[in-house]
Amino acid sequence: MFNLDTVDHATATPDEELPWAELGLKDNEFAEIKKVLGRRPTHAELAMYSVMWSEHCSYKSSKVHLRQFGEKVTDEMRQDLMVGIGENAGVTDIGDGWAVTFKIESHNSPSFVEPYQGAATGVGGIVRDIISMGARPVAVMDALRFGPIDYPDTQRVLPGVVAGIGGYGNSLGLPNIGGETEFDECYRGNPLVNALAVGALRHEDLRTANASGVGNQVVLFGARTGGDGIGGASVLASESFDDTKPSKRPAVQVGDPFAEKVLIEACLELFHSGLVEGIQDLGAAGISCATSELASNGEGGMHVDLTQVLLRDPSLTPSEILMSESQERMMAVVTPEKLADFEAVMDKWEVEYSVLGEVTDTNRLVIEWDGEVIVDVDPRTVAHDGPEYHRPYHRPDSQDALAADHFQALDFQAPEADLRQTILDLLSTPNLADTSWITAQYDSYVQGNTAMAEPDDAGVIRVDETTGLGIAVATDCNSRFTTLDPYTGAQASLAEAYRNVATSGARPVAVSDCLNFGSPEDPAVMWQFAEAVRGLADGCLELGIPVTGGNVSLYNSTGSQAIHPTPVVAVLGVHQNVENRVPSGWQSAHAGHVIYLLGTTADELDGSELARMHGHLGGVPPQVDLAADKALAQLLQTAAQRQLISAAHDLSGGGLVAGLAEACLRFQVGAECELNHVADRDGIDLPTLLFSESQGRAIVSVPPVQVTALEQLAEAHHVPLAQIGAVTASTSLHINGLEPLMFSEINRTRANLISEYFG
Repeated sequence: MFNLDTVDHATATPDEELPWAELGLKDNEFAEIKKVLGRRPTHAELAMYSVMWSEHCSYKSSKVHLRQFGEKVTDEMRQDLMVGIGENAGVTDIGDGWAVTFKIESHNSPSFVEPYQGAATGVGGIVRDIISMGARPVAVMDALRFGPIDYPDTQRVLPGVVAGIGGYGNSLGLPNIGGETEFDECYRGNPLVNALAVGALRHEDLRTANASGVGNQVVLFGARTGGDGIGGASVLASESFDDTKPSKRPAVQVGDPFAEKVLIEACLELFHSGLVEGIQDLGAAGISCATSELASNGEGGMHVDLTQVLLRDPSLTPSEILMSESQERMMAVVTPEKLADFEAVMDKWEVEYSVLGEVTDTNRLVIEWDGEVIVDVDPRTVAHDGPEYHRPYHRPDSQDALAADHFQALDFQAPEADLRQTILDLLSTPNLADTSWITAQYDSYVQGNTAMAEPDDAGVIRVDETTGLGIAVATDCNSRFTTLDPYTGAQASLAEAYRNVATSGARPVAVSDCLNFGSPEDPAVMWQFAEAVRGLADGCLELGIPVTGGNVSLYNSTGSQAIHPTPVVAVLGVHQNVENRVPSGWQSAHAGHVIYLLGTTADELDGSELARMHGHLGGVPPQVDLAADKALAQLLQTAAQRQLISAAHDLSGGGLVAGLAEACLRFQVGAECELNHVADRDGIDLPTLLFSESQGRAIVSVPPVQVTALEQLAEAHHVPLAQIGAVTASTSLHINGLEPLMFSEINRTRANLISEYFG
């Protein structure tokens, strides 16, 4: 039996020792909790504060920098923003009474500990964020990073993560429309699993997380509460906080996608019937988080009877119930007169529920167990008024040496043979290899509204079947560039996602980000973080698109070795009609179409995939010209609407040669290109033109009858362009005088590399 620690007992025993340090609190934080309460906290209160004041929940080291996302905005950027940062997910108006909500979050540590469930529950959690805004989830994506492809633990982690993402998403009936996969030594002991979900809703269905209206009922519904997840974000082990006791619970949540599928449908019926006043999903910190956030966002307080929680495990103590991170649960605020109708919907979908309490006018969150008060707090002090740290940060001395260590361009002694073999070697590296072994495990076309999916540059989903209104989404990050220069590298990640949406023909309108970094207690890491956030905020301001929400994941380190700074950026775009979408590769009907290179190329090989292939990381990243990227995006959107282009592909990792190969391999249709005149124009040699990763570039194919129109459009937008070749009815890529690169030769390694390691 546990000893119940009540508020009365805490008041009467001010000197009782509490394990605040074991729960991750600093001495100043524990002192502040006692000051806020005017007494020592109960065990339950201590557990609540410890997790809600953690980096994961409070952003205590990052929010001083994140405020830039709300400060560096214009009225024009806010014009279509219905819900911004601070809610479960941002919401953007896309026209015709439709809105879209999307968000990306991390589930890194759980996916390393238990790859399948860690990744699966990452998908489940981000989908519930979308549901809680009143939206129907319509698609998911994932951004994955692992250690070297041949590292033994990558063999354990990657297959489980991919199976978890596919198993959960496929079971929900949600198409997985894209993402990215990267292999690098820095992720060997700390893989990254970032999951994105997107949902669509009518304006009138929008919901937010707040508990208002005295007397309104607080209802917990969905799966029963169990012991899984305790010790994860909550860091709670047992009522007595003794790690050696049998009540130690598993740290990784266990997901049930079929329960979540039913939960989705039940929630949507609640929304459409107007039966909830506020709603919140249960993620990190479980009931303690949901109750404190709902109450804090509302106009009063909340009273909860914890004994009413339906349990899978009757041995759970009150603190464990509060902190359990069991999946597939939601909390709603319902008026008394609508409670019967609410219950009818629950019964229809066979979803279990229990009324835990009600909204009050006390401005306090009071939680009882068996008639005894175990929590009595101001909810704002738990959910919103946590610590805020101005962590010291500075540019490390080593950055100068890193910036001076430029990649030496290869000396092709026998140009034709050496260059051709280098191309083949590059296209066979893990980060340019065919990822279809991974994506084949995801259903990309379920629901019938997927207009494009991987390996196209952006995933495209139809939202309105009548008008064809739809959205495009892309995620990108170049952690190597961000290591070389965090400000420029973060902007390069933003620009790449922005371009990928634009190449599909969509108009970029919103950003969500997942900022993965090392320890904030390391001034060098904190400098990387501060510079990356500054770069993203400045970049979004220049591009004119707001950050609508996201996630920060810190302490991504193995021992003292941090991962590369990895600010994953997701960009959402709008298609007025998805019929005008543009694929990333040319098709057999396009033989004879003219291929153009848009943008200019500089000698920018530092941090490139060619440099990675040679084991080099140093120098300075390619320069980012966001004005040029914006002009390029506007050209691509207009060209798509006027149907001037038949294919468009962003140039990024691997440079021009990788872009040409990917455009060919997309539909197994060839091309013949002559590039010497472009190299001469840009003042570089042919290898540099092929492998440079200069920003602001794309390749497009154009029907011959539209060539003049495209050239005029490029001139009007001040976008440099050069005709570099034509689509051919062949199965090879022919560049200059090199022996043709046969698809069978390229694919010999590229198509099978990942499957050979994991299949």
